[in-house]
Amino acid sequence: GAGTGKTRVLISRLSHILLEGKARPMEMLAVTFTNKAAREMKDRVAGLLGRPVEGWWIGTFHALSARILRSHAEAVGLRPNFTILDTDDQERLLKQLLEAEDIDLKKWPPRVVLGVIQRWKDRGLTPDKVTDAEGSEVADGKALVLYAQYQERLKTLNAVDFGDLLLLALELFQDNAEVLDRYQRQFRYILVDEYQDTNVAQYLWLRLLARSHSNLCCVGDDDQSIYSWRGAEVGNILRF
Repeated sequence: GAGTGKTRVLISRLSHILLEGKARPMEMLAVTFTNKAAREMKDRVAGLLGRPVEGWWIGTFHALSARILRSHAEAVGLRPNFTILDTDDQERLLKQLLEAEDIDLKKWPPRVVLGVIQRWKDRGLTPDKVTDAEGSEVADGKALVLYAQYQERLKTLNAVDFGDLLLLALELFQDNAEVLDRYQRQFRYILVDEYQDTNVAQYLWLRLLARSHSNLCCVGDDDQSIYSWRGAEVGNILRF
């Protein structure tokens, strides 16, 4: 329920593990959904422990994924100084691709096509994993071609969009066993707040990192799941 102390439970657990010497700060991964929630978590952990927590692995899925990717950018075809595009830049890029394919922008505005691509990314789907049937319904049947072109253009620009942060982190973990092993061994305890708002890509990200020890603690409330329009899968918490 709302206001019942879910985040307090998570923060108390994290602090207890540290105070008992069961793990060091850099061996804890605490993740949540929004920047606001991540800032609150950092502030509350710092307040409870009486010391700063800068540099600790406490943050949103996207921020923590970006941090991992900057350390291993070459493995996913990027350079460490890659740019994270905002929505306007993404739409401008997609507009160029739509125009090159002679697709009617009034019928298929870049914003709409981008929304479809982002939903695929939220499900952890790269262009080669989206079915032809799904792609045939969008942008005069050229959605998959556009998705692949969009991803190639991003890499040429040394850029990613928001959805790529999770998608490329998954690619990194799945294709590089030694990198995954490093983070599995580093993060001995994984704690997740607002678990009802996770999407498929975030679920897969967590499952890979926790696979070696299954030491995963999640809090959430299925009645507060409000981000289904952004790919959140309430089934993640119901099947936990």
